[in-house]
This record gives sequence, structure tokens and C-alpha cells, in this order.
Amino acid sequence: MTALLIRDLRLAFRAGGGFGLGLAFFLLIAVLVPLGVGPEGGTLAKIAPGILWVGALLACLLSLDRLFALDFEDGSLDLLATAPLPLEGAVAVKALAHWMVTGLPLTLVSPVLGVLLNLPQPGYLWLVVSLLAGTPALSVIGAFGAALVVGVKRGGLLLSLLVLPLYVPTLIFGAEVVRRGMEGQALATPLALMAAITAGAAALLPFAAAAAIRINLR
Repeated sequence: MTALLIRDLRLAFRAGGGFGLGLAFFLLIAVLVPLGVGPEGGTLAKIAPGILWVGALLACLLSLDRLFALDFEDGSLDLLATAPLPLEGAVAVKALAHWMVTGLPLTLVSPVLGVLLNLPQPGYLWLVVSLLAGTPALSVIGAFGAALVVGVKRGGLLLSLLVLPLYVPTLIFGAEVVRRGMEGQALATPLALMAAITAGAAALLPFAAAAAIRINLR
């Protein structure tokens, strides 16, 4: 499993399209939104939690179509399906690698982008906490969606249509955690619900994704 994780990380950095592209997209959203809605600090502070979470969500979505597509094209996916390592474990490792090159960097740079959107100071900690708790769910759900369309030509648009509705609960609870945190309100409920979504997705979706891959390889 460690060898597979290292391999996927190396491929992500060599091929690009994951680490750099996600960060660049996240930065563009944080820069363009103030230009579009105006420089008023109150308006930006009000919409900052939602904008930052939407930016992180879309940035994670950019590289999902490559999660299994490259392995399918060069035959590596067939080897993974017949390897001693359970395919469910391989799916979990690939989702972890995707999170390490997209979700984790986005979480680390989010406070800097919060400055561009005039996020109130109490919201910075909860922005990082919410992204740290929620972005793994984005990668695992995305891995499930990528498994459904593996082998489909030009499946990127179909993948987006499949995955985006599944992202909505994480988006809602993630933005709510930041909003309540910056307003000093109780945030245990949305944070717990978001953590539950992440835990449930990590426990169940690798099995569903592995089943979808086996069906598509037949």
C-alpha cells in the first residue's frame, strides 16, 4: 500500500494537473470574486465561507477524471484488480493520494486566501478545521465517481454531474462551520455532521468504488 501511495504521489507531481492546477484555480477564485462583487469588506466577509468552500470543492474536482483513467489506459488497473492487495485498499490509497496533492495543500493555503476575501479573524481557525475534516470526503466521494466512469470516453462531464450532488452536504456543513466560528456561535453540530460524512464515506465508498471498477473491467 505504501508503494502504491508513493507511486501515485510521484505521478501526480510529474504529470501536473493536481497539485499546481488545484492551487492556481483556488487562487483565481479568491482573486476574481472581490473583483466581481466589489471591494466592500462587509459583503466579502459575509460570503467568504461559502466562496472558499466552493473554490476548494471545484479545485478538488479538477483532477478526479485522472484518478483511474491513466491506470485504465496503461493496463495498471487490471493488475491492481488481480493483485494480492484488495482493490478496496487500492481505491482508498488512491483517494488518500488525491487528498494529499489537492485537499491538504488547499487547506494549508486557505488562510492566505481568506485575507483576500476579508474573512474575519475568528474564522481562520475554523476554516482550516472544516477543510481538514471535509476535504477527505471530497476525495473519497470523487474516487467513487471516478470508478463509475472509468473507461468511458470523455467522462469528465459525466463525472462532474455524478459527484457534485454528493458534494452538497459537505459543502453546506463546511461553510456553516466557518460562518458559525467567525460569529462565535455553537458549531458542534455541523462539525460533527461533516466529520460523520467523512467517516462514512471513507468506510463505505471504497467498497462501492471497487465493485464499480470490477464491473467496468469485465
